[in-house]
Amino acid sequence: MSKIQVKDGTEIYYKDWGSGQPIVFHHGWPLSGDDWDAQMMFFLKEGFRVIAHDRRGHGRSSQTPDGHDMDTYAADVAELTQALDLKNAIHIGHSTGGGEVIRYVAKHGQGRVAKAVLISAVTPLMLQTQANPEGIPLSVFDEIREGTATRRPQYFQDFTLPFYGYNREGAKVSQGIRDNWWRQGMMGAIKAHYDCIKVFSETDFTQDLKNVDIPVLVMHGEDDQIVPFELTAVKAVKLLKNGKLVSYPGFPHGMPTTEAATINKDLLSFIKS
Repeated sequence: MSKIQVKDGTEIYYKDWGSGQPIVFHHGWPLSGDDWDAQMMFFLKEGFRVIAHDRRGHGRSSQTPDGHDMDTYAADVAELTQALDLKNAIHIGHSTGGGEVIRYVAKHGQGRVAKAVLISAVTPLMLQTQANPEGIPLSVFDEIREGTATRRPQYFQDFTLPFYGYNREGAKVSQGIRDNWWRQGMMGAIKAHYDCIKVFSETDFTQDLKNVDIPVLVMHGEDDQIVPFELTAVKAVKLLKNGKLVSYPGFPHGMPTTEAATINKDLLSFIKS
């Protein structure tokens, strides 16, 4: 398996296929690079070099007990992009991975990144605070922590229903998609998953968004039950210097999987624009 060892000894697993302009995919909680299968195959056939890594503690990367914070996640990506000598790259992040993208681009991406995409992303801030009164109460994230820490196998099974909008009337449920989400989640370390809840809920990306001047596409489903559209995408695009918002009525949080044909087409259009 392809891995690099970053400066604290953690091994980061990655897939690197094809040639041409590189596209780097950043997965959400609590998944792995496998969550990008539909995009990896599509863009490989379109002539791009496609790269997807497993965040530390997730998937096939080291189950390290520490380093579960957004600055470390972004630094790991920086080491990976340097090791692979990626230039003129497009970075695409889903959910927590969207936060990872914007932090990486803001802190490490100068001269290496052409464009970025935030899909169903947690930016700029999820948690309800005095400065963010519309945010999600801490009690909601405490419930996610409790479920992850004490009954992870069943909690992760249940989480797939709102994630993919399968709890909506008339939804066509794919058991294979649910099983694949669960498989990815259970590959990772429970400690990493527990710690990452704080990362995706409490990290403030406001300044990162303001500091990025490359073109950024913000894509979000309007029926996202995990990362609410109005709380994140609508606010994020206003903070970007060169941002564009595309929203999708009725699409769920996991739309890169359930609505891959639409998402891939719009991604390709943005990349080629």
